[in-house]
Amino acid sequence: MAASIALFTLLIAGCATKSAPDDRIRPAPSYAMPAAKQGPLADMAKRIRAEHGAEASGFRALDGSKDALDWRLALIDSAVSSVDVQTYLWYGDNVGRLILERAGHAAQRGVHVRLIVDDLLTVGMDQLITELENHPNIEIRAFNPWRDRDLGGRVAELIAEMERLNVRMHDKLLIVDGVAAIFGGRNIGDHYFGLSDTYNFHDLDLLGIGHIAQQANGMFDHFWNSDWVVSAQNLKVDPDPAFASAKWQEIQDKNREAEPLSAFPRDVKDWSAELGELAGELHIGTSVVSYDEATGKEIQQHMIGEMLSFFAGAEQELLITNAYIIPYQRGIDLVQGLTDRGVKVRILTNSLASHDVPAVNSHYQEWRDDFIKAGAELYELRADAAIQSIVEVPPNHGEFVGLHTKAAVVDRRHVFIGSMNLDPRSGNINAEAGAFVDSPALAADVVALMERDMTGKNAWQVLLDDKGDPYWVNSDETVDTQPARDGTQRIMDVIFKVLPKEYY
Repeated sequence: MAASIALFTLLIAGCATKSAPDDRIRPAPSYAMPAAKQGPLADMAKRIRAEHGAEASGFRALDGSKDALDWRLALIDSAVSSVDVQTYLWYGDNVGRLILERAGHAAQRGVHVRLIVDDLLTVGMDQLITELENHPNIEIRAFNPWRDRDLGGRVAELIAEMERLNVRMHDKLLIVDGVAAIFGGRNIGDHYFGLSDTYNFHDLDLLGIGHIAQQANGMFDHFWNSDWVVSAQNLKVDPDPAFASAKWQEIQDKNREAEPLSAFPRDVKDWSAELGELAGELHIGTSVVSYDEATGKEIQQHMIGEMLSFFAGAEQELLITNAYIIPYQRGIDLVQGLTDRGVKVRILTNSLASHDVPAVNSHYQEWRDDFIKAGAELYELRADAAIQSIVEVPPNHGEFVGLHTKAAVVDRRHVFIGSMNLDPRSGNINAEAGAFVDSPALAADVVALMERDMTGKNAWQVLLDDKGDPYWVNSDETVDTQPARDGTQRIMDVIFKVLPKEYY
């Protein structure tokens, strides 16, 4: 039923009034702790600063699912002063429990933990949230919360306040000790980290050590103190020590018994060896952290303009990997303008077969031919992509792989990685974020990943025949009908075409 609410929320729109909720209890503004002076992450940041300057950071792209979860655990386990997590969805599944447990262990050893979670799917979690807030080292706040906490009340509230509740915080961010940060598109849940037996997402994160963490602090503090984010102190739930103790034990027991987690350390680990290797793998560069602002009673959408400006700055080459694309004419015109002056443009997105939201594909496909006519090379991910071997973490195996990455590289020097889809929902409704990095070495790594994903083993290239009709080519076959997993997908594709594209 929670998934049904999420889908319904995606299918309603309204940008005219985006009023933030009233907060009954509003704590005094508070901010990130000073950057840690000691600890393994602080030591790494000090070396970068000493060798490359105060505004430099070291960067590494996190490609495979195991790598992505390992490094989140490594940062949290290595924390000595603070852990800040900002996320859209936090599921109560294997990954959700594991990260929650590690954050709990950090709090138990004196680390200050702050959590901002979008309130979209928190039904039935008020007691757990209350217990977290009641911990002396944990604070938790919710973005754009429901006033009615039970499922029935939420459905009624959704109907009454659909314009407000349609606005969601799509950002994903982890900051540790004020010196390390991870940006990207992954929510906290099994299918974002290769642990689902239904389908798993191929995604890309950016790990940064150094100045980028201070920039990320500014973003986190902006949301933490905004009118859109409400303290868990407002929940009308009394703390229950017996519940807290039993729940904590349950979380730990389930994590140790969960076979899907067998590839990951179940207990807090000393990551010194991995951190030592990381120091030699980091690519030095400078960064700008950008985000849509939750200012006053509205979301100020800056990201779409910044993304288009970033693309338009290309002089030789633009590579885009983005899960959900509905470009409108201005996107096609931008591509045409780039190719007219000799810029090579390559784009990878989902095929209908790899899509988890076929409604987006229904409205993307009307622009498919226009991308190609504008001079871009267009690729769509295969549902059976060869990269499924790094998307899935054994012993887990999903039925298909979907694309969730939001990344771009300009002129093999400038990199964007974040949460920003190229569709109306991300551009006009949600709060989005990401990091722009100037680093030729990082760009080379990301380009290699993007080009790998565009090969015929992983994607279909979409081409136009002599009549202007599209056809799809991969390493195994050529077809003249868009690839789909089954007939149901094709039926849904037709149905969703009648719904306005502005809703997605």
